[in-house]
Amino acid sequence: MSQLCSLGVIFGGQSSEHEVSLMSAASILENLDPSRYQVHKVGITKEGRWLLYNGPVSGLKDGTWQRDAVPAFLAPDPSVHGLVVLDGDTARTIWLDCVFPALHGKNGEDGSIQGLFSLSGVPYVGCGVLSSAVCMDKAVTHTLLSAANIRQAHYLWFYTHRYNAAPETVRNKIEARLNFPVFVKPANAGSSVGVSKVESPDGLDEAIRKAAREDGKVIVEEGIAGQEVECAVLGSRNGAQASIVGEIGASAQFYDYDDKYVNGTSQLFIPARLEDSVAQEIRETALRAYRLLGCTGLARVDFFVTQEGSQVVLNEINTLPGFTSISMYPKLWMAGGYTYGELLDRLIELALEEAAEVNG
Repeated sequence: MSQLCSLGVIFGGQSSEHEVSLMSAASILENLDPSRYQVHKVGITKEGRWLLYNGPVSGLKDGTWQRDAVPAFLAPDPSVHGLVVLDGDTARTIWLDCVFPALHGKNGEDGSIQGLFSLSGVPYVGCGVLSSAVCMDKAVTHTLLSAANIRQAHYLWFYTHRYNAAPETVRNKIEARLNFPVFVKPANAGSSVGVSKVESPDGLDEAIRKAAREDGKVIVEEGIAGQEVECAVLGSRNGAQASIVGEIGASAQFYDYDDKYVNGTSQLFIPARLEDSVAQEIRETALRAYRLLGCTGLARVDFFVTQEGSQVVLNEINTLPGFTSISMYPKLWMAGGYTYGELLDRLIELALEEAAEVNG
């Protein structure tokens, strides 16, 4: 990049992970090289308003960013190739060379905003529309990975309206097919929001209602006794690389939202406490799943390693993992030799390369 790259960093959003997005965006903004990027900070409020923020990064941390902002939005018209900014009675445009979405959860990593990016013609960091949607929906992810014979926890899923119509039938199926404890999750949500660990059938109703508040589809997975480990993948589909494997020693019953972002009490082991052969299997499986599901740019692939037999069980794929100061994705690549800033540079380069390849 011989001249400054005009980079839009988008954060916030209407999902349950709004606050996490602000934390990720703050870390990203603090580590972008000002000699390489002209950064335009675009926040989406919980109500869905788009705002161009011109203040310091600290405004994201203390919640004041909305006060020093003007309405702005990404134009779907590719001739604009960027933002439309509304200043009073006038409108102006800002050309963007690339967009870095620091968004998590619904409308951020489920393909929705990726569709807008594609319409706008602006290159963007991360997976495309289809792979984002597929990886966000745990039921679809499980189904595709099962067809590829990638080992996962036993599971079943259902729409919440089906449960509301026949709760006893759904409960009976869960009890017949899965061993307790089970994890009840919204099919489309992230950061363990809406997730419950259920030790016996008596806890199913409350857990299902909790998951249903986040999504219209619920997935129930058999609990796996073992280590929770994660592998970061970086690169194009053909040139993807897997990081070393990291391990999470959760302080709660499972690695929940508070453990990840609020308490910060979980232990991270980098590298994971695994035999070399098991770690290699995890890395190979992560790359296989990444390619199978059409990912590009980045993803974090989460696994369990069973206590008995050290079997590798894929848990889920996150296409826009956390980028906070304590997040596993950047930590794994930093352990592999990248600085945080170099990792951001590489992700932006990959977005520009992907767009150049698509556009010929």
